[in-house]
Amino acid sequence: MTNYAPQELENFMSGLRKRNPGELEFHQAVEEVAMSLMPFIIDNPKYMQAQLLERLTEPDRVIIFRVCWQDDQGNIRTNRGYRVQFSNCIGPYKGGLRFHPSVSLSILKFLGFEQIFKNSLTTLPLGGGKGGANFNPKGKSDGEVMRFCQSFMTELSRHIGADIDIPAGDIGVGAREIGFLYGQFKRLNNRHTGAITGKGFNYGGSRMRPEATGYGCVYMMREVLSHAGDDLDRKTCLVSGSGNVAQFCAEKLIQLGAKVLTMSDSSGTIYDPEGINEDKLAWIKDLKNIRRGRIAEYAKQYPLAQFLEGKRPWSIPADLAFPCATQNEIEAPDAKALIANSCHAICEGANMPSTKEAIDLLQAAKIIFVPGKAANAGGVAVSGLEMTQNSMRIHWSAEEVDQRLLGIMQNIHQKCVQYGTEDDYIDYVKGANIAAFSKIADTMLAYGVV
Repeated sequence: MTNYAPQELENFMSGLRKRNPGELEFHQAVEEVAMSLMPFIIDNPKYMQAQLLERLTEPDRVIIFRVCWQDDQGNIRTNRGYRVQFSNCIGPYKGGLRFHPSVSLSILKFLGFEQIFKNSLTTLPLGGGKGGANFNPKGKSDGEVMRFCQSFMTELSRHIGADIDIPAGDIGVGAREIGFLYGQFKRLNNRHTGAITGKGFNYGGSRMRPEATGYGCVYMMREVLSHAGDDLDRKTCLVSGSGNVAQFCAEKLIQLGAKVLTMSDSSGTIYDPEGINEDKLAWIKDLKNIRRGRIAEYAKQYPLAQFLEGKRPWSIPADLAFPCATQNEIEAPDAKALIANSCHAICEGANMPSTKEAIDLLQAAKIIFVPGKAANAGGVAVSGLEMTQNSMRIHWSAEEVDQRLLGIMQNIHQKCVQYGTEDDYIDYVKGANIAAFSKIADTMLAYGVV
C-alpha cells in the first residue's frame, strides 16, 4: 500500500474546508478518516476515479428548523433543531439526537460522518445520520423537557420513519427524552413503528440497549488484550464521564475483574485509589440518574477518594483508559501523561474524544488506540437489533442480545486487525476506517452516480 499521500490529502482537505468554512469539528473528523483512506484509495483507482470520498463527505441533506416551547413561567423559548441525513448507502439513516448548548451544524456533521463508518462496521444494514438541538435539559423540569421534545418531534416526524431515518439518544437525550419524543411521534402518526430506538422495554425497546455502548467498549478492549495475549483481570482503568456510557463501561469492567479508579463530569474528576466497586457505582448511578447531582459529591460520601476540581483523569497512572465523556477530552498534554505513565491501551467510548495531535503521539509511542467508530459501536449495534425485534414483533432475552453484541464487537475487532496490521503493531484507526469504507465504497460503485 502507498505509505502516504500528503499532496492528495492536502488537496482534498483544502477543498473540504472551502466548502464547509468554520466547521472545525467536521474538518477534524474527516481528516482523521482521510489520512487512513487516501493511500488506500490511490492504490484502488476505481475509488479515486469515482470521487467517492468527495461524495461521501457531502450529506444527502441537512434539515434545520425552529423549535418553540413554553417554560414553566409561561415564557416562550426558541431553540434550533437539526437532522443531518448523511448517507443511506447501505441502509436507512441511523444515529442519535443530542440536546446540549454546544450543538452546532459542525458537531452534528462530524457525528453523522463518523456514524456512517461506525454503522458499516457493525455489518448491519444501517446508514449514517445525526441530529439534535442547542437545548439544555439540565435544570429543566419534566414538564419543560416534555414540551420541548413534543415541539421538536412535531417538525422532525415528517422527516423520519422505520425505513427512512431512525433516531436514537445521545448526550442529553436519555430514557425520559426518548419517551417524550416517541410518544409525540406515535400521536402524530397514529401507529407503533421502529422509528426511534432506545425506547423503554414496555413500548418496543430492547434488553441491553442502555448497557450496549459501555459494555461494547469493554468487550472491544477485552478482544484487544486477548489478541495480545493478555486480559482485563486486575487491570487499573481510567474512565471519564459519568453518564450512560461511562456508567456501564465501569460496570462491565468491574464484572470482569478490572479496577476502576476514576469517573468525571464537567466539574472535575473523582479518583478512588481503592477502586469504584459495585456499591459505589450504584451510588453514582443514583446521583447522576435520579438526583442529577455533581460527581464532586462522591468524595464527600467516600472520604478516601479525591475530587480533582477542573481536572481530567488522564494524569493518574493506570493500565487502560476509556474516554467516555465528550469530544476532544484527550489533548496532546493528556496523551503525554498517559505515555509517561505507561498506559497500555485506550478504547474510545465517546465520539472523537481524542484530538489528532493526541492520537499521533499515542500511536508513535505504540500504545494501542481503538477509535470510537470501532470501540463504541455497541450502542448502534443494539439499536439495530431493536429495529429487528420491532419488525419481528418479538423481544429477545438480555442474554441473547448480549451474545449478539459480543459477536458484533468480536467481528469489528477482527476486521480492524485484518486491515490495520502493520508489522508488530495494529493500527486500529486505519483498520476501522478501511474496513468500513470498503463496504460503503463498493456499494456506491454498484449504484452508479447518484
